[in-house]
Amino acid sequence: MFLQQLVNGITIGSLYSLVALGLTMVYGIMRVLDIANAGAYVLGAYLGVWGYTHTHSLPVALLAGVIGAALVGYLFQRLIYTPVNRPDDPIVPLIASIGLFIVMEDLFRLIAGPWTLTFPARLPFQRLALGGVIVTGSQLTILATAAVLFLLLWLVLNKTKIGLGWQATAQDTETSMAMGINTRAVLAFAFGMGYAFSAIAGILVAVHHNAVFPTMGDIPSYKMLAIVVLGGLGNPLGAILASMLIGLLEAFVGGYVGSSIPTDALAFMALIVILLVRPQGLFTSGGAAK
Repeated sequence: MFLQQLVNGITIGSLYSLVALGLTMVYGIMRVLDIANAGAYVLGAYLGVWGYTHTHSLPVALLAGVIGAALVGYLFQRLIYTPVNRPDDPIVPLIASIGLFIVMEDLFRLIAGPWTLTFPARLPFQRLALGGVIVTGSQLTILATAAVLFLLLWLVLNKTKIGLGWQATAQDTETSMAMGINTRAVLAFAFGMGYAFSAIAGILVAVHHNAVFPTMGDIPSYKMLAIVVLGGLGNPLGAILASMLIGLLEAFVGGYVGSSIPTDALAFMALIVILLVRPQGLFTSGGAAK
């Protein structure tokens, strides 16, 4: 029972991490809590279904979701967030992001219909049984994909110019500009990668539950806020660890306590408890990625 819930918790945490990283990448550089990032989660799922329906290839479905979501993220950044962003007034971009998320949900409903679509993808892994622990093919796919993406993100942030530019800009935008860093390119990178990660999470969730529907981003839209704050605003490693903590908490509470405690509320319950002890969150806010 314990090991099974441990696997379930790490799987849930891996999915949360991908969406939380999207919010973290954007907040770290622009100080904007981008609720519309949850719209990229849903967009990725729909584009993934479309790509899989036409090719029956999960990699193609992931590629379709990544390209579409990254493009949307770039357009949002250039056309909406940059014009309305003011360092002394973070409420305006926050309201804009909420409006964008609502518009995206309505567009999904109008274009794809209000009903649930199936996503019966052929997975690269088979069901694995180790003693009393069962790891499904979708769980293995989620864990493998998340591990590859975490490694990719670490390499990009620490071994490439654009990644180091993100870290520098997240720490001090004005000094970074004075040192010659192309902050416009860094902004585009942050939004593109953040939305791409959310899209991949949406596709993996759709495959895991075999379902895609217009409002599937509602819970991630608010739960990710708690995780990002818990992990330290703008801290990618903190976002991953906080996501794992919440995933494990939900798995063990759901497995041992049952439905008497709503698992979707656990993220905020944990946030309240931890902020009473450590107001800055579990980890230091900022652009650290090591």
